Amino acid sequence: MKIAQLSIVAVAAAALLSGCETTNMKMGDAGAKTVVTGAAAGGNSTNTNSALEKCDSPLGTISLIENQSAGWYTILTGEYRLPPTSNLLRILIQQSNCFIVVERSAAGMNAMNRERALQQGGEMRQGSNFGKGQMVSSDYGMSPEIVFSQNDAGGMGMALGGLLGGRGGAVLGGLAAGTKTREASAMLTMIDNRSGVQIAASEGSASKTDFGGMAGLLGGSAGGGIGGYSNTPQGKVVAAAFMDAYNQMVVALRNYKAQSVKGQGLGGGGRLGVDGGAAPSQTSAPGAAGAGAVNMSMRDAQTKLNELGFDVGRPDGAGGPKTTNALRAFQKDRGIPVTGRLDNATKSELAK
Repeated sequence: MKIAQLSIVAVAAAALLSGCETTNMKMGDAGAKTVVTGAAAGGNSTNTNSALEKCDSPLGTISLIENQSAGWYTILTGEYRLPPTSNLLRILIQQSNCFIVVERSAAGMNAMNRERALQQGGEMRQGSNFGKGQMVSSDYGMSPEIVFSQNDAGGMGMALGGLLGGRGGAVLGGLAAGTKTREASAMLTMIDNRSGVQIAASEGSASKTDFGGMAGLLGGSAGGGIGGYSNTPQGKVVAAAFMDAYNQMVVALRNYKAQSVKGQGLGGGGRLGVDGGAAPSQTSAPGAAGAGAVNMSMRDAQTKLNELGFDVGRPDGAGGPKTTNALRAFQKDRGIPVTGRLDNATKSELAK
């Protein structure tokens, strides 16, 4: 009779425990989140981390470039079994409203090309509107990189346990032996896709200490709540490091100032002259210009534009927005292609 009662109690206990396991399921549980949380749709976002830096309006379009052959990527996806960093960065970027993300991943491009192939094969319904000329260009490209490290305090734990001795020493030694500090450093680089010029670069970091030894001392249920890496061993640290790097980049971009080479403009030969190379006031080496081409530096062109009444301000050789507007006005006035650049046709016209 007692055996039967015990069996009934055991079955009831098992049923209660299984019920507790089901009712403990929580959607949106804060303990399972990273610093990157919530959602984004267009220019709106919900449940965004308040620490994320934001912009009033987008600065341009951007695509994500992951070097999948790099060592860090192998560690990320192989050893830690984490998804590509682009998934994380997409949310951060859209929630910040600093850039509009455009698809350039291999999987995404394959999917779009497949739809276009169906259209070209006559498989799409009329009005599907999958014709050419609809892709949006990517103004900038962002490349991520991660450096992982892990500091194990196990040696210190054994030393502490040996100093105290007895049961107390064993407990303290077990605690410290299971203590690990996970660290990650993330780097972001942003390139202007039209010129290839680096626009911005940033580094961010994060660390988290896991008192893993508590699980063995307090039991599985307690350890599960205290162990910082029971759910995502490295993922939360990586997410925090990328958010730190992205925040620092956004802050720097708010005060962005385009770099220029004084007296040269970009790609005009540089100011560090070499024997037999182009002089600082030239944009090409002597004799390098084609037949009929005119050698004219940006500074000389700015001086000439000012003389002709097309104001560029003080000639500095940098070629900023004011110079671009003056070049456009000059080109339109002289009936040559309006490019806003100091091209050969413009140089020839200015040299007259």
